[in-house]
Amino acid sequence: MKKVATRFAPSPTGPLHIGGVRTALFNWLYSKNQKGGFYLRVEDTDKERSKDEYKDQIVKSLKWIGINYDGEEYIQSKKIKDHINVANELLKGGHAYKCYCSSEEIEEQKKRARQKKIPYIYDRKWRDKKEADAPKDIKPVIRFKSKIDGTSILKDLVQGDVEIDNNTIEDFIILRNDGTPTYNLSASVDDHQMNMTHIIRGDDHKINTFKQIQIYKAMKWELPSFAHIPLIHTIEGKKLSKRDKASTLDDYSKIGIMPDALRNYLLRLGWSYKDKEIFTLDESIKYFNLEGIGKSPSKLDMSRILSMNEHYIKNINENDLFDQLTQYCKLYKSEIKSDKKDKIKKSLIFLKNKAKTLEDIFNNGQYIMVNEVNFNQDDIKLIDDKAKKVISDFRAKFAKIDQITRESLESTINGLIKSHNTNFKGVGQPLRIALTGSKFGPGIYDIIISLGQDEVTKRLSNKIFT
Repeated sequence: MKKVATRFAPSPTGPLHIGGVRTALFNWLYSKNQKGGFYLRVEDTDKERSKDEYKDQIVKSLKWIGINYDGEEYIQSKKIKDHINVANELLKGGHAYKCYCSSEEIEEQKKRARQKKIPYIYDRKWRDKKEADAPKDIKPVIRFKSKIDGTSILKDLVQGDVEIDNNTIEDFIILRNDGTPTYNLSASVDDHQMNMTHIIRGDDHKINTFKQIQIYKAMKWELPSFAHIPLIHTIEGKKLSKRDKASTLDDYSKIGIMPDALRNYLLRLGWSYKDKEIFTLDESIKYFNLEGIGKSPSKLDMSRILSMNEHYIKNINENDLFDQLTQYCKLYKSEIKSDKKDKIKKSLIFLKNKAKTLEDIFNNGQYIMVNEVNFNQDDIKLIDDKAKKVISDFRAKFAKIDQITRESLESTINGLIKSHNTNFKGVGQPLRIALTGSKFGPGIYDIIISLGQDEVTKRLSNKIFT
């Protein structure tokens, strides 16, 4: 039996889309599960729109989410000669023909189809004409001679048997009149040359699959197996597009979604295994199969992504969490200063409370990272004379504490509550504002312990509070 080989074949005409990432993930997991190979093919034949920056972004995105391809990237534009050779073989074998219709003629046919409200299908005018009848001033395109009679059945590994009337597949162009190959020819030749055994892609490619199967059969190549995954929709039920907010991996990375959490979410988006929700990487590979893929579109749910990310934040090893936070701050915020790293690391145990993203942890830990407190202008107004007295009395008692522990702080704060005839908020809120700049944030004991004796004393000595 042939070793399983799958591929992911994006066009570098824009950043990698979340739907593309899931397609890559399913291909990669299937190959790994079957002990096969997974390859990256860059379909860069659209010279106008293809850019190296997008290719680099695609490679970086796949690595970020943990998808590693085998070997070098396969660059489609380097194989154009092979595609043209196959077009000429199809022509010689009577499976294709030269079409001399002018662009005006084609436009007229499209216009008539629009008027009749029917899909446009080329009328096959040049299918059986002789070369001698060809006009001298028109460069021909080469069209594939599609089947006209009967039906074709695609044995799809996800959708089941899909049947189509052959007369609905037009004689599609395989070489344009400038001699460049079209998508269906290039993809077929590449998949054959790369020895692909399984083509797993979005179900918007079904019609392309019927066209590509005809090329395979005409060339007497061994057919791969096909699996078409339902598309991802927005929460409103519309097809997700590159223009949608939060449609690329960078959109998620920027707000602090972690790669493992997003990969787990995408794995479960349209695929299931029993009632299991959380999968380690090894479990993902072990349990992944094509039978678990559903037939209906999945909805991209941001609240579910955040909830999955929160689960990973709570359960990840704190050294790993710190590494990811450090990397995140370096990329998208301000780098954590070396003298603050230890304090942040020790404080992760409470900074991660209720945090759904790395950005939340960054925001929760801002008061540790800064050298000067940035006061919320509304909150600072709450520091009246009574609050200043609380801060002053706490500072005096705090200076006498030998060892800062929760117990010693609790005892000090309870004493202040009693002497000022107030409640916990009456003491905790002024201290939190003085130490962090805001009335919101972690618990007051956690704040004091994380800052340490010198920093707390320095912040409470600010002239604003005296």
